[in-house]
Amino acid sequence: TFGYRGVRISLDKEEMFLTQLKAMLRASAHGNVSIIFPMITSLEEIAKMKSLVKKAMDMLDYEKQDYNKEIRLGAMIETPAAVMISSEMARELDFFSIGTNDLTQFTLAVSRNNEKAAKYYDQKHPALLKMIRIVTNNVHLEGKKISICGDLAAELARQIGMPGRG
Repeated sequence: TFGYRGVRISLDKEEMFLTQLKAMLRASAHGNVSIIFPMITSLEEIAKMKSLVKKAMDMLDYEKQDYNKEIRLGAMIETPAAVMISSEMARELDFFSIGTNDLTQFTLAVSRNNEKAAKYYDQKHPALLKMIRIVTNNVHLEGKKISICGDLAAELARQIGMPGRG
């Protein structure tokens, strides 16, 4: 359902999300694991997510389970709201990924699955490219890493001859 995705479901279904967090944290004891939060639109959501990660860590400590206590936390940049607060977000999290499919849809107010509006779905729209530049600059100013995913990333990878999945 539009608007009820990602972090909103996780915060609404806290017990289920804690189970998922504990599993990701336990896996982090055996390899390189990071946690990325989808559809973040506010600093309050970040604070709540970090609080739940801490709660999951406390639960694992109580259960004497191993995990990486320095696990990296990141966010997907998929909404214009996230773009506009990306500077503040970059101070709160370790890494970011720009989800170009959703960012394009939300920025241009067009679903790529709507045949009547498909001609307006333009991942090279100047507004989208400017948003990518803004986020990248904000994240790099804080010395953090950023990646890109989605159809635009796959297209760029093909153009330069890299195998890309999107």
